[in-house]
Amino acid sequence: MGRFHRRDSPLSVRYEPTSVKDLLVEMKDTAELLIDLSYSAVLHASPTIADEVVALEYRMDVLQLRARMSLMLAARSPDEAETLAPVLGVIGAADKISDAAGDIAKIVSEEIGLPDAMRGALAEGVETLVRGTVVADSAYAGRSLQDIDLESKTGVRVIAIRRDDDWIFNPGPNTRLKADDVTLLRGPETGVGEAYPELTGEPFRPEEPVEPAIDDLERAVDSIVLMKDLSELAVDLAYGSILFDNEALAEEVDNLEVEVDSLQSRFEVWTLRAAREADDPVSLRGLIHLGVATEEISDAAVKITEGVTHDLGVHRVVEMAVQESDEIITRTVIREGSDLAGTSVRNGLPTTDVSTSVIAIRRPDEGWLIGHDIDTVLRPGDAVIAKGTRTSAEEFEALAS
Repeated sequence: MGRFHRRDSPLSVRYEPTSVKDLLVEMKDTAELLIDLSYSAVLHASPTIADEVVALEYRMDVLQLRARMSLMLAARSPDEAETLAPVLGVIGAADKISDAAGDIAKIVSEEIGLPDAMRGALAEGVETLVRGTVVADSAYAGRSLQDIDLESKTGVRVIAIRRDDDWIFNPGPNTRLKADDVTLLRGPETGVGEAYPELTGEPFRPEEPVEPAIDDLERAVDSIVLMKDLSELAVDLAYGSILFDNEALAEEVDNLEVEVDSLQSRFEVWTLRAAREADDPVSLRGLIHLGVATEEISDAAVKITEGVTHDLGVHRVVEMAVQESDEIITRTVIREGSDLAGTSVRNGLPTTDVSTSVIAIRRPDEGWLIGHDIDTVLRPGDAVIAKGTRTSAEEFEALAS
């Protein structure tokens, strides 16, 4: 769980004896939270969330500087330098994701502008993320997150809490909600629809999507949503590749990055064509801004895999960091006769009450099935790479065995 104030002074960093593993854990969690918050700022046109992205970006600058200082002190020989070089790649990738998220948030904070149709497409293409203030008579007020157990009951997680002028990011099970806490909830729309009224005392009203009036703009919007999905998938697979030291997963990250590059080229063509028909072509600036930043995230994913792809090995400190982060990546083999054998997976989610995302499946006779658009039935022998919280990972493993 991380807690810190907003940036209110120039960057000043001094070396502090800190565990590189702990720094990597916080960097990974912060990078993933930044992706969520930046797209949420755009989706809801929220300057408040955009400001918090800037504060987190500043925090990431501090973390990466401290991590580099620690690594420089740790490398005392050529052999140690060789094993630590890929760790620098992981640190640089997290910082690159942070910068990209900051660029996405600028669409809101600098009022660059974005077509309404883009917000409608994002609403359909991302997991629901909403802000809600805890009312005094809420059934959740005064209770810990473990006691409330939102995740198991609704699939919704509290990913951040603003309390007065402080933010609590990645709140843990012992964190208690208080009246007037501003919370960020993330999860399936049906779950948010159940949890939000209980938390805020107000009904949850999802925004109606806006259909693009220009065909080329619709193609541009669809392509950038796909770019976002593929870039996030690339990051997940990249961390999976270093956790399991798996060259095949790292190769899939390269393939995804090539696909995102190709999508960006087509996206730029469609955006320029749409500008000819748009009443206000300048309103498309934010769309171009979003496309460039999204492509940067897929580039960062490739940097994460450097140790695997260049056969330098994976330093144990990176494996430990991925294992101990807020959302963990697991490899689970589906057993004969288990509750998951015969279960359908659609859009990355198994048809169970477990809020775990399936990001890849290794099938003995077919090879890898990759992506959020996985539509298959789990079979005994399938090796499933999944992402979720520690609680959901344990539940998933229990169902698989």
